Amino acid sequence: MSKTKNYSNGEVTIVWNAESCIHSGICVRGLPNVFQPKDRPWIKIDQASTEDLVKQVKQCPSGALSFFMNSEEDKSAETLDTRVEVLENGPLLVYGTLRITHKDGSSEIKNKTTAFCRCGTSCNKPYCDGSHVKNDFRG
Repeated sequence: MSKTKNYSNGEVTIVWNAESCIHSGICVRGLPNVFQPKDRPWIKIDQASTEDLVKQVKQCPSGALSFFMNSEEDKSAETLDTRVEVLENGPLLVYGTLRITHKDGSSEIKNKTTAFCRCGTSCNKPYCDGSHVKNDFRG
């Protein structure tokens, strides 16, 4: 069973799935007043605008952070530009909706942000599991 927590400011709700987090620190570096991993609760949602929160959550490489707008008419959580980013010493990030076909022929749909392993040591290939940090990957 997945451990998730919700944080809401009334306009947006940020959902954190602890088991998916690869601890890239992108959220902490992007909005340090909001994302404070040493505190409880660790997300201080009232420390940034809804727009800034959404923008930062969309950059989460593992998808551990997601969001939904509290207004049913607001569908902004359903749209994301497709783009690819190489993180220094980290994974390859692909933003958007992807169909992943595995070597055994099975496939799955990934939405939002997908982090692909570049270091070769992930135990969850083709996805990043954070092993690059433990193995001091440079690239």
